[in-house]
Amino acid sequence: MAHVEIENVSKAYGPYKIIEGLDLNVADEEFVVLVGPSGCGKTTTLRMVAGLETVTSGTIRIGSRDVTELRPGLRNCAMVFQNYALYPHMTVGENIGYGMKVRGESRASIDKAVKDVARVLDLEQYLDRRPKQLSGGQRQRVAIGRAIVRSPDVFLFDEPLSNLDAKLRIEMRTEIKALHRRLAKTIVYVTHDQVEAMTMADRVVVMNRGRIEQAADPITIYEKPANLFVAGFIGAPSMNFIHGEIAARDGALVFTEPSGTGLILPKSREAAYGAHVGKPVVLGVRPDHVLHQGGPAGTSIRMVVKDVEPLGPHTLVIGSVGAFPFTAQMPVGVAAEPDRPFELALDLRRTHLFDRASGQAIAAA
Repeated sequence: MAHVEIENVSKAYGPYKIIEGLDLNVADEEFVVLVGPSGCGKTTTLRMVAGLETVTSGTIRIGSRDVTELRPGLRNCAMVFQNYALYPHMTVGENIGYGMKVRGESRASIDKAVKDVARVLDLEQYLDRRPKQLSGGQRQRVAIGRAIVRSPDVFLFDEPLSNLDAKLRIEMRTEIKALHRRLAKTIVYVTHDQVEAMTMADRVVVMNRGRIEQAADPITIYEKPANLFVAGFIGAPSMNFIHGEIAARDGALVFTEPSGTGLILPKSREAAYGAHVGKPVVLGVRPDHVLHQGGPAGTSIRMVVKDVEPLGPHTLVIGSVGAFPFTAQMPVGVAAEPDRPFELALDLRRTHLFDRASGQAIAAA
C-alpha cells in the first residue's frame, strides 16, 4: 500500500509562512491533482513529499513509513519535472536507464526495463536519439519513462505539460491517464491549469495561500464549490458573481441586486437561504447555466453587451449586469450586439449563493 499522508505540515522561510497546518490523505492508487494560482503552495507541497524541501513542522508518511526526515533517494518516489531534466549528452535509452545504472543493476536488467518502458510509451524508435532530436511531447515521455523504470511507490508530477502546445497537452493528458490505469500507482500531480485538473484527477485539491480550499472529485468541485475562491477558479469561462441580498417578498425568497432585478429563488432552497434574509450575499451563475433570451417572471436579468465571441459550437456574450461583469454561453447565431441590452433567463436551480462576509457557500437544503 502506497498511500500518502500529509499531517499538519507547515513550511516557512524565516518569518514567511508558505504553508501552515496542511492535512491531506492520498489513497493508494489514487490520482490526486493539486491546483491553484501561482504562489499558492502546491509545488512546495509536492517538493516536501519528494524530500526536495524540508518540512518546518508536521509529518509526511508514504505507506507505513514516516519519511519526514528521509533524504529523497530513500522515499521511493519518482518525480517528473516541468523542464524534463534530461541529460543532453545521453541517448533516450541511456536517459531512461540512468537511475538503474547508478544503482548498479545489471546491463541485462537495464536493457529489458528500458525496452519494456519504451514499448509502453511508444519510444522504441527513438532509443538511440538524443533529447535535442525530439519534440516536447517525446521529451516528456522520456522523462516519464525514466520515472517508471524506478518502479516507485508514488509518482510526483510538477506541471509536466506547461511547456507543451495546446494540442500536445491534450494528447499527453490522455497518455498520462492511460498510464495511471495501466500501472495502478499513486499519483500526486501539480498544475495551475484547472482544465488539466478537472480532466485527469480522481480528486481535485484546490489550494490558495498555502491552504486547501476544497478537496473533492471534479464534478463535486464544479457543481458544489465550497466558497467564492473555488467557484471563481474552477470553470472556463469563470463563474459570474452578482452582489445583492435575499429578501422575503410575497411569500417567496427573492435575490435582489442594486439595479433592482429580483430573482425568485427555488422553493426547495428556502430552508437553507431563509437564515440569510436581509444579509449581503453573492449570486454565482456559470456562463453555461444561462438558459436563453427572456424567460418567466422572476428568472430574467438584463445585461449590457460589450462583446460577442463566436467559438464554433457556442457563442460567448460578454458584458455586465449592473456594475458586475457577466458572461453568457449562448447558442450559435444568437442576436446579441455590442452596446445593446440583452435579456437572459437563468436556471435558478443551478445558481449558487455565497455569504459575502465569509465567502462560504450557502448550502442548498
